[in-house]
Amino acid sequence: MTIEQYTQEAIELLKLLIATPSLSKEEDKTADVLITFLRKHNQYPKRVGNNLILQSDNPDPVKPTVLLNSHHDTVKPAKGWERSPFQPTCEGDLLYGLGSNDAGASLVSLLVSYLYLHNKHDLPVNLVWVGSAEEEISGKNGIASVLEHLGRIDAAIVGEPTKMQMAIAEKGLMVIDGEAQGKAGHAARNEGVNALYIALNDIQTIKSFSFDLTSTLLGPTQATVTQIHAGYQHNVVPDRCTFVIDVRTNERYANQEVYELLQAKVKSQLTPRSFRLNSSSIPQDHPLVKTGLDMGLSMYGSPTLSDQALMPYPSLKMGPGDSARSHTADEYITLSEIREGISVYISLLTRVPQWIS
Repeated sequence: MTIEQYTQEAIELLKLLIATPSLSKEEDKTADVLITFLRKHNQYPKRVGNNLILQSDNPDPVKPTVLLNSHHDTVKPAKGWERSPFQPTCEGDLLYGLGSNDAGASLVSLLVSYLYLHNKHDLPVNLVWVGSAEEEISGKNGIASVLEHLGRIDAAIVGEPTKMQMAIAEKGLMVIDGEAQGKAGHAARNEGVNALYIALNDIQTIKSFSFDLTSTLLGPTQATVTQIHAGYQHNVVPDRCTFVIDVRTNERYANQEVYELLQAKVKSQLTPRSFRLNSSSIPQDHPLVKTGLDMGLSMYGSPTLSDQALMPYPSLKMGPGDSARSHTADEYITLSEIREGISVYISLLTRVPQWIS
């Protein structure tokens, strides 16, 4: 099959995926759609939960192995859709539908690139393709559950909407629960210790705090309080106030280090939900990056999180579409973006020099 034939198949596959609801933890039906498509191409993926794996039975041990990964789960439809989010709708070059941009276009583009390339003996790398679940929630049954099944991986391309620019770094994420403890009392008699006031002082401290180490690619590490709750009655001084901090770390801070810095500044007890989603990056002199630059692609640092945060090897985030469309009403991808994505993926994987990991 030609690249254009594969491109047409990718577009039709994306339409089927849009028409099949696949919220995080409910991706079983889209996994079935992908399996049916692959069987038509004499490919029989390994299934781990709702994750699918394709890899050669006989990889060349001399060549490096590149993982091609994107996800087939979606968020819930946002409010304001004027079209049905589960009805693929083509209007000229635009294809509307939930998950079309994030990250269905990347998923199908990487998949047909794999199908086109994986049997070419002169390809400088071995390829592994993974269609993963639970990416939108960084779930334990997503990419993290399949890494042990992949064997040696030397680098990864993670498909997310980046306008086919190379995101060579992305910010990490940490969610922290804060709790201020006071003492209940009658508001009219000015009794007790107001936990809400303690929390407000701590929130102001967090708002004013600046992290010293900035990043050329990712800018500063940021901590933002996004939720707060206290009190159950108007005349009772609250003895407890809880709040939530959203932390976005650059590559110069580990999540645990940021937690320790914040805890030292406030009176409230801070409890991180997880340390595992640290900032990730790939060296600028990595063969994948250098080849992309030679092809005229640009590079940048991404503020959004992806499955590469869970990968223990160098990873490059790149895919068709625009991150600004993700999670929005009337989400769409253009057919020309899919064509470009497939062409760039194939060119990059064909041109990258073989390297020693």
